[in-house]
Amino acid sequence: MASEESQGVAKSAVEKLSSAMGDRTKQIGTAIKEPHHQRRIILIIVCVALFLDNMLYMVIVPIIPDYIQNLRADREHAKSINSSSQYRNKSFAIRPQYPAENEDMQIGVLFASKAILQLLINPLSGTFIDRVGYDIPLLIGLVVLFFSTVIFAFAENYATLFVARSLQGLGSAFADTSGIAMIADTYTEEAERSKALGIALAFISFGSLVAPPFGGILYQFVGKRMPFLVLASIALIDGVLLLLVIKPFTNRTRANMPIGTPIHRLMIDPYIAVVAGALTTCNIPLAFLEPTIANWMKTTMDASEWQMGLTWLPAFFPHVLGVYITVKLAANYPHYQWFYGAIGMVIIGASSCTVPACKNFWELIVPLCGICFGIALVDTALLPTLALLVDVRHVSVYGSVYAIADISYCVAYALGPVVASQIVHTTGFTQLNLGMGLANVLYAPALLFLRNVCQMKPSHSERNILLEEGPKGLYDTIKMEERKAKSHKRNPNDGMNDSIMDNYHEPHKGIYGSEEDSSDYEYS
Repeated sequence: MASEESQGVAKSAVEKLSSAMGDRTKQIGTAIKEPHHQRRIILIIVCVALFLDNMLYMVIVPIIPDYIQNLRADREHAKSINSSSQYRNKSFAIRPQYPAENEDMQIGVLFASKAILQLLINPLSGTFIDRVGYDIPLLIGLVVLFFSTVIFAFAENYATLFVARSLQGLGSAFADTSGIAMIADTYTEEAERSKALGIALAFISFGSLVAPPFGGILYQFVGKRMPFLVLASIALIDGVLLLLVIKPFTNRTRANMPIGTPIHRLMIDPYIAVVAGALTTCNIPLAFLEPTIANWMKTTMDASEWQMGLTWLPAFFPHVLGVYITVKLAANYPHYQWFYGAIGMVIIGASSCTVPACKNFWELIVPLCGICFGIALVDTALLPTLALLVDVRHVSVYGSVYAIADISYCVAYALGPVVASQIVHTTGFTQLNLGMGLANVLYAPALLFLRNVCQMKPSHSERNILLEEGPKGLYDTIKMEERKAKSHKRNPNDGMNDSIMDNYHEPHKGIYGSEEDSSDYEYS
């Protein structure tokens, strides 16, 4: 009898616990579906993806040189064994043979392969993102990054490392572009968009600057595989969170998605071209110094290993400070985004020119912090400007325009590992820095071309009439298309009214307006 009572009490407790957990799960699910919370979760997912990509990009900096030397030592050891024991397994002989003097070239090609493939894939990924939305490409990017990281962990030769690095470029072309575009689409108010993109840039900076010490410490004390396995776990968790929260494969409105402006038309837009050129130019000092500064520090100031490993870490703090200052200024004075970018380029130019004059590690920190502070100003000011340009001059679909931004970064980072060492070898480290500094200072006045961008505004056209609330990017445009289709079914005469409205707004289209444009924007 007592056992039956205890079983009944236990069953009742289990039922109460299950009911409480069910209620709590429903509350969490309801909270997640609220637009405010959903936007925050999207921002977290994208920031983790960007952090992961840049961690993987830079984590190999302290690992690969030593790892390639170990591979060469293993090959030489295997050769000696094979020469003395002909009857043994000759599987080592099929490994690619690289002379020791080519190791610097191997490392440079390995570093550049990611940016080169990303550069080639970005035009295709941008168009793909415009067609299918932002969530599925982001998931594809995370899956590819996961497999790339796992391959890095278990790579046993240079060819496998090269495949893993190139595969990372493929994943980045989808994850980075779709992630930034998703933020621009989710946050449509200029102040909120600048803040959200600033947070994303802070995660990019944090991943890039923390990765070398993170990889070096784990490589030395735990082993080569551990840094990559940790990053693979982060990719897996972020992908699962994306599937659970955003549910990319359950979206049924994708058939009504508006057609974005083709990437080749965005590339010839003069405003977008100026922004893309600024993004490339301001990132050249960072991209060119990363593969060359360690050797220069060793030869000129006899820097120790820990100093070379921590060269860029202090620059993280001025980068975050630059993001914070630009976001605050953009919120209060949004019409001067171009000016913040121009100031950033001047700071980058001046800092780059002072790098060769540094005599010790502590002096070197100052110009490097200046370079990262200036890059933060340029990126935080100009990335939201790209979304604004698409809003006021094209269709509010952001995949292709941020593919152009990614191409701009990739141009700098594809040239850096290959070209910078050659320039240092032929002309010198001082001439390299003076050239990069001069290029930034001379390009800064070109941003004057953007001074009237904020005076452009969207017209109060068909989209605002069909939507009670203000437009919120891609999915509000989809909602407009659905309501438009329903209204056509209810009242066939709406077609005549729509045509009258289109004729009314036709003269107000910008120089890039055509039948493909569904944005109906005008200048103020």
